[in-house]
Amino acid sequence: MARIVSTALDPAGVLDLVAGADRGGTVLFVGTVRDHHLGRGVVELEYSAYEAMAELEIAAILAEAETRFSTVVEAVHRSGKLAVGEISIVVAAAHAHRDAAFEACRWTLDEIKQRVPIWKHESYADGSSEWVEPCATGRDA
Repeated sequence: MARIVSTALDPAGVLDLVAGADRGGTVLFVGTVRDHHLGRGVVELEYSAYEAMAELEIAAILAEAETRFSTVVEAVHRSGKLAVGEISIVVAAAHAHRDAAFEACRWTLDEIKQRVPIWKHESYADGSSEWVEPCATGRDA
């Protein structure tokens, strides 16, 4: 799938994409907008990306995960403005066994956060806002 979309995400639809009779372990990660970041109250986020480039990189990550973990993996990321509580990313991984599904899901999410050029603009409760670096590490991401 490897998509960036501006509409609400459907975790069940992503799960359906990885389902299979030979896959006994399925892991679903659903990331939502939280109400804080680095001690500041968050009221809204806006994600932006060069969609064609971001989708190509997500597709490459999914292919790597499938090879590395012998799993089926799918991911979808939101773009545009999101309120606190809205779903920003869905990653699903399925394998015959749960350990590989967990590992693949975690690895895929970490790689997306590290490698995919998606920019996050946070708006805070105090009226200020800030662009958060898309590939930052060591932050409360």
